[in-house]
Amino acid sequence: MEIEAEAIRCAAGRLDNELVRAVDLMLSHAGKVVVTGIGKSGHIGRKLVATLCSTGTAAVFLHPAEALHGDLGIYTPGDPTIVLSNQGSSAELLALLPLLREFHSPLIGILGNPNSPLASQVDVYLNASVEREADPHNLVPTASAVTALAMGHALAIALMTARGFTPEQFGRFHPGGQLGRNLRLTVASAMHTGDEVAWVAPDAQMRDVIIEMTRKPLGAACVVTAAGMLAGFLTDGDLRRALTNHDDIRMLCARDAMTAGAVTIGPRATLGQALELMERRPSQISALPVVEEGRAVGLLRIHDIYLGTR
Repeated sequence: MEIEAEAIRCAAGRLDNELVRAVDLMLSHAGKVVVTGIGKSGHIGRKLVATLCSTGTAAVFLHPAEALHGDLGIYTPGDPTIVLSNQGSSAELLALLPLLREFHSPLIGILGNPNSPLASQVDVYLNASVEREADPHNLVPTASAVTALAMGHALAIALMTARGFTPEQFGRFHPGGQLGRNLRLTVASAMHTGDEVAWVAPDAQMRDVIIEMTRKPLGAACVVTAAGMLAGFLTDGDLRRALTNHDDIRMLCARDAMTAGAVTIGPRATLGQALELMERRPSQISALPVVEEGRAVGLLRIHDIYLGTR
């Protein structure tokens, strides 16, 4: 891993105006990008296609051997091609490049050998060379593979930055899984409301608070005024601390144990924003009161954010 990390660090130090040229070339074309490579480079190419597509650049993978048997039909004139190869001498790729010129395809090479036949034919050369592979015999494509992938990622991220690609757009292209859920869904779609939530008044006796929280077992209660405004938030942890700090809690009321300045979230915030509030803090919290213009409208637990846990 240290060998691979050093290879990527060295490649980052070699980034120069060629990356800018590659970005400008791809931005100037309204169509798709074609990515090609064979062997391990082909596997890296498929991953790069996935990254490009999810970050606002339409891309497809072209197997160089299949390209010679009909798959060249994927091209429209001017589609840029990213060519991945470590040694830069693959016969399949060398046979393909002259044909791509007929489609007026600008060629961007992510190549491990600057003196290779492929390097001499591409329009933009991104240097993905490595000092050695990570295996003891310097044979297995390891450092070279991750360096090519990192170079491809640098290109993809530079493109998304140039396009001003937003988290909302990423969510549109990536609607599935937890990541898509966090980006697309709002707090309002996952929060608990109405009779699901323990609502208590600031002067409610602790016995009544505990009974209400037992009936609505969400791990917390919203302390609200008669007008429905959030006065504080009371969690299971607050109850335990009250029991620890007082020999007799019968004389306590909700305001004595609640957190008055609780962290809150709005109903139109995304689940991802709620997760940031809960987790990106010295002391993580597991539930948030949902507030709109000061009025308590619901409660969101961290369990409600994750798929299949509600």
